[in-house]
Amino acid sequence: MISREDFIFTIGYDGGTAIVDGKAKKQYGKIGTVALAELGLFRSAFASAVYSGSPEELKAFASIFNTKAGTSYSTQEEFQRLFGVKQEAIKRVLAL
Repeated sequence: MISREDFIFTIGYDGGTAIVDGKAKKQYGKIGTVALAELGLFRSAFASAVYSGSPEELKAFASIFNTKAGTSYSTQEEFQRLFGVKQEAIKRVLAL
């Protein structure tokens, strides 16, 4: 399974390989979901909430995002479509 830090900073996939933004991972990888959202790193914050599997984290993220963006998204599926984030079966990670 891919690590949380690799998952939240994945920028794409090449077959079974996740392509990860290594610089962002190093700088923000240890920050929690809410802090990422407050920094404006919404895609990464959403990915963090998905990885956690916690409805409370998703709710906290949604609240921050909707307040800043003036939207009313509420479900994981809506955010998955918005950000293009979903968990994949990954064999390896390539950090750029």
